Amino acid sequence: MQLRFSLKQSLKSSLLLPLAFLFAAPAVQAGGGGDLVPAPYHEEILNQISMREAEMLLNQPGVIFYDVNTLEIWGDGFIPGAIYFNVNNWKTLLPENKDTTMVFYCANRLCTSSNVAAREVMKLGYTDVRQMPDGIYGWRISGRPIERP
Repeated sequence: MQLRFSLKQSLKSSLLLPLAFLFAAPAVQAGGGGDLVPAPYHEEILNQISMREAEMLLNQPGVIFYDVNTLEIWGDGFIPGAIYFNVNNWKTLLPENKDTTMVFYCANRLCTSSNVAAREVMKLGYTDVRQMPDGIYGWRISGRPIERP
């Protein structure tokens, strides 16, 4: 008898909780409250690579790594040999040869700075531009080597 009562009570409370959320739902809205706008469309399709692929490119002759992080993140460590890219005169950091292999990365998959930088470089006519979404945090967590300034 006691078991039946607690089972009924449990079922009743498990049904009431979703109902409470259902009635509260109209007050909840997603987004920033502004007008809906179309998602950005990019002509340039990124060549995203894994950390393993990036590691295989590391120390290859003619391959350049660009770190597109903030100065604070850069100061905590970067991929060995990477060039700090988050500067006003970033175009001067690019090689003359537009077929040079370049790898861009920032903090992690939530960071879009390296996406933006890679696309801007592609717009300038560079043909072998790659982007590593896992960024420096993924690189560090995986135990791969870093350099410090």
